[in-house]
Amino acid sequence: MKDIKLFMGLPKNTRTLLLTSFLYAFVLPIIDIFVAAYIMRNSADVGRVVLYQLTVYTGIPITFFINGFLLNKVDPGKLYAFGMLLSGLSMLIMTSLPVLNFAGIAVAGLIMGISFGFFWANRDYLVLICTTDANRNYYYGLETFFNTFTLVVVPIAVGWFIQFSEQLAWVDNVNGAYKVIIYIVIAITIVASLLINTGDYVKPQKSRFVFFKYDRLWYKMLLVAVCKGLVQGFIVTAPAMLIMKIVGGEGALGTVQGIGSLITAVLMYVIGRNSKPEHRLLIYAISVLLFVAGSLINSIFFNVTSVLLFLLLMTVARPLFDLAYFPLQMRVIDYLKEKEKRNEYSYIFNHECGLYVGRFLGCGTFILINYCISDDAALIVTLPLVTILQALSYFVVKNILNSINKPS
Repeated sequence: MKDIKLFMGLPKNTRTLLLTSFLYAFVLPIIDIFVAAYIMRNSADVGRVVLYQLTVYTGIPITFFINGFLLNKVDPGKLYAFGMLLSGLSMLIMTSLPVLNFAGIAVAGLIMGISFGFFWANRDYLVLICTTDANRNYYYGLETFFNTFTLVVVPIAVGWFIQFSEQLAWVDNVNGAYKVIIYIVIAITIVASLLINTGDYVKPQKSRFVFFKYDRLWYKMLLVAVCKGLVQGFIVTAPAMLIMKIVGGEGALGTVQGIGSLITAVLMYVIGRNSKPEHRLLIYAISVLLFVAGSLINSIFFNVTSVLLFLLLMTVARPLFDLAYFPLQMRVIDYLKEKEKRNEYSYIFNHECGLYVGRFLGCGTFILINYCISDDAALIVTLPLVTILQALSYFVVKNILNSINKPS
């Protein structure tokens, strides 16, 4: 009862954002896990999976740039909705390709990147204007709870549906099962798009949003963003690549994700509900250490057991990292927009460019090792490398928080 009262005490726009996030959370596991699994099933090439991810990440900053001009003219809720709708279209294009060649994968990935660009650019802006530093731990804790809850239900249901569809001949072929899932995704995105537009959001003031000089504090935040991007390029696709390569099919993939998420869902809500801004550094430290531990275990042993342990640790580490990272990013933007007299979107756009640098370096390293040595070498070498670099960003985060919190 107390938790319901706390939720209802949030402003209407904040509640609308959270409910939209809950609906779209049923779509994200399919995008994150099963698109990569679809490419693996139809090509058996981890390089193509990472190529797809790289084209997705290339589309995102381009769209952030375009969105900066549109945001002054179009309601951010409509742009957010367009991003969600476009994600279903991208998956439909992918499953409609007769052959998964590099060009087709690149086009589908670029469209998904445009989708994510509109989704994340407007989501970040709306969260920034609809929350305060005091309630962001709760906001992100509840949003992460939604995401991890759906990571229990969706991967298990979708994974076994795909596997049983093939075994019991419910559809002509297994790719037909993927199409059924995508039609459900499109239906969910339509409902979520209608919901987000029930809110009333303020557009940013029409002003310049591309800058090349920032306060030193922002460059530190960009360095943390680059480190995040290094890992982010793999955390989305690594589960599918490892499961499909070493463990088994989509059913096993869904079950492993579901079990880990069941534990994480409760954990994230409890942490978000009870943690305060001063706990973010500790949460960050624990999350990056879990990333390192999981990647090292996987690389040292590289067998079924180590893959399962890696996936379980990632399932906890990823939302825990976001719980610390997103409020930190918003807090730095709040601090600097007053100091530098710039609108919020200039920092959101520039931050995405920092993420892209990290994603490009991480994915590029993987592709290079994959095609010059082997796919096993790419999985064994790259994951520990990027997670250790991300862990070192802890010291930068500590410095950022000390700079923001020191008495003026």
